[in-house]
Amino acid sequence: MSWLGTADRTRAGRAPADAPGRTPEPRTGPDDGEPGLLAGIPRQRGGRAAAAGDTAKPEAAARPRGAASGLRWRPWRLLPTPVGTPFTFGYAVLLVATSLFAEYGDPGLVSDLLQGSSTDVAHLARSPLMVLVASALWIAGGMTSAYALGFLFVLTALERRLGGLRTAAVFFGGHAVATLATELPVAFSVAAGRLPETSLHRLDYGISFGVMTCIGALAGLLPAWLRWPLLAGVGYLAVTDLLAYTDPMTDWGHLLSLTLGVAAWPLLRHWRTHRARPALLLGDPLRPALQGVGPT
Repeated sequence: MSWLGTADRTRAGRAPADAPGRTPEPRTGPDDGEPGLLAGIPRQRGGRAAAAGDTAKPEAAARPRGAASGLRWRPWRLLPTPVGTPFTFGYAVLLVATSLFAEYGDPGLVSDLLQGSSTDVAHLARSPLMVLVASALWIAGGMTSAYALGFLFVLTALERRLGGLRTAAVFFGGHAVATLATELPVAFSVAAGRLPETSLHRLDYGISFGVMTCIGALAGLLPAWLRWPLLAGVGYLAVTDLLAYTDPMTDWGHLLSLTLGVAAWPLLRHWRTHRARPALLLGDPLRPALQGVGPT
């Protein structure tokens, strides 16, 4: 028999039957349905189990990751929870308490507290930090207002992406900057004689500036098919209120707050990337290089 014939039969899993000085070995082939194994070659796949495993692997690789892990859309994640979003949950509980007190408490006491929490020019000149915080403890319009609902959904979504401290920074930063930006022109106008002195004591409180800032910030972290409709809808409402000229200073503050949130997109995306980056373990050989410390 030629060498080529022997190689062909060996490759097919069958030893030559008339090989001299060789004990016949059991043959596995088309008769019993299983391919034979070649002696002396490591890491062979053999048998029906290996063939079945090879067939199943492409199917497993082609299966979507979400389907493999059993991920499903969970609507309850739209609302705050004590563990998942502690800042939004605790703040929401506080707002519910103050709203119930404003609804059912003594009217005279409620009026005094709201006046003391107002971020008008007179209070900002005396105790700016206190009134900036106190004014954000009340909801103008109560728990059924649009800003109360926006607070729950928007801050929950933002905190799940950025964390509690950064969400608080966005909310209170927008609240403070928009308040000062709308009240300082009033002070200048009163000093110039263009507005009466009663404008220094106007009632101004609520969470609307902070919520509008968080809406603008959240839009930058959403996919484009959600980002632009959200901005277009909220921007349309803000411009419509401004054109109605019912409360122009507050309406200007809403539009400014939304703009502040949009302007913070680069910082927020940096925060989100930094938050998603896995922490290095102790003893990681890359840690000195990342910290700028050379090997000793």
